Amino acid sequence: MSCQKPKPINRRDALRKIGGGFAMMSFAGMLGESLAEAETLNAKNPGSVAADTAATNPWMLRDPHFKPKAKHVIFLFMNGGLSHIDSFDNKPMLTKYHGQPMPGGDLGHERKTGTLMKSPFEFSRYGKSGLEVSELFPNVGACADDICVVKSVFTEIPNHEPALIMMNTGANIIGRPSMGSWLTYGLGTTNKNLPGFVVLCPKVPTTVGPPLWSSGFLPAVNQATYVSSDTSSKDFDPYKLIPDIHNSKYDITQQRKELELVKKLDALNEEETYGNVADADPQLEATIGSMETAYRMQTEAPDVFDVRKESAATIKMYGEGSTARGCLTAARLIERGVRMVQVYYSAGDPWDAHQDIQAHRKNAKDSDQPFAALIKDLKARGLLDETIIVCGSEFGRTPVVELGGAGTHAGRDHNPHGFTMWLAGGGVKGGMTYGATDDFGWKVVDKPVHVHDIHATILYLMGIDHTKLTFRSSGRDFRLTDVAGNVIHDIIA
Repeated sequence: MSCQKPKPINRRDALRKIGGGFAMMSFAGMLGESLAEAETLNAKNPGSVAADTAATNPWMLRDPHFKPKAKHVIFLFMNGGLSHIDSFDNKPMLTKYHGQPMPGGDLGHERKTGTLMKSPFEFSRYGKSGLEVSELFPNVGACADDICVVKSVFTEIPNHEPALIMMNTGANIIGRPSMGSWLTYGLGTTNKNLPGFVVLCPKVPTTVGPPLWSSGFLPAVNQATYVSSDTSSKDFDPYKLIPDIHNSKYDITQQRKELELVKKLDALNEEETYGNVADADPQLEATIGSMETAYRMQTEAPDVFDVRKESAATIKMYGEGSTARGCLTAARLIERGVRMVQVYYSAGDPWDAHQDIQAHRKNAKDSDQPFAALIKDLKARGLLDETIIVCGSEFGRTPVVELGGAGTHAGRDHNPHGFTMWLAGGGVKGGMTYGATDDFGWKVVDKPVHVHDIHATILYLMGIDHTKLTFRSSGRDFRLTDVAGNVIHDIIA
């Protein structure tokens, strides 16, 4: 009987049996550098990333295409559809022709609509620039000279899911990488102990959920880490906020030994299978990396998510609620080098005011103070100049009243033809407006800005030529802006 060569170790079995449940921590899927590289980098400069090859160090800082104006992005997302004509795009003609038919006849909405409806909210001018902002956002209005209001954004599809996916991934269908994933893929991140891209929301937002922050066909390391910003627990304990961040079974020293053993088994397996450790299986490396990331995050993540460490004055400035907590946490994450943070308002489509536009009052009360506080806080921390704040929804709302459904007929339907977003910091001109919708806020009539243009501009501010940030998948080169997109140079300082 001949002696057969032992069968190579099954990688997944090895991880399952030896790595235990640790590999299934909530940060799984993130690629990591080897243990030796991690320790070398820690010794040289804790928390930073040294220059290395992308193949061995996915956290490496990549050179931008040109000198960037910003290093970080915070995306404040009012999921559901903020009404632009009730917030940042004042339309006196709506008041003048209130109750009359919209000129041009039926606009072809998704639901049954009626006559023109004026905004129930008063507008005021703010700052030296005289930006018009409604009573819904007085605190943001007080920051008027720091923000650029783009009033001419448009998209194609008037339904939440495709519009959300477009705003986040540059496509109307799921499966494409999110903007945060493209940023971390193109630029790397400055802190290997934290994810490069973090999403904050009390619960998974909308019916779309994780595809909004997926890495798609990009490496798994570029996918966002979702963390709840729920404030139902008043103690704000980060160990309760982040599932499985603490390993109760093994201490740090024991976990390091476990990782060393897994690394050695991995190397033996790859040598048997491939003959060269450099030809590692990417999926296996991603799993090993997730364990390495989780190991390092045990020390830094609890600290950065612990907003109780902020001063009483700072916490008071942001106010109460999940949006306030999300904005404050975003500032702390950016301060630690996280590339992009996205803050969703809440689960579902809370800004979707079909029945009564007065529902915006509560949503805006929850958002106005923390949005303004974020601008002020980043400025105080010396981070506003290097951080782009982007604020908006997947679309706007109609100038005519919605009649369908039960309840008060004082709401507005979806409007993808013209809506508003605002930006601040990171090389964006403050105290200005750009573009315009028609007299009633229905369609863009001046300087149209597609979602691709917003993405192209953000990438430009980060030092990236959006036409050159590509990834080949399924036989073609993909990019965040698909085959479109123009940088809005007029809003760049």
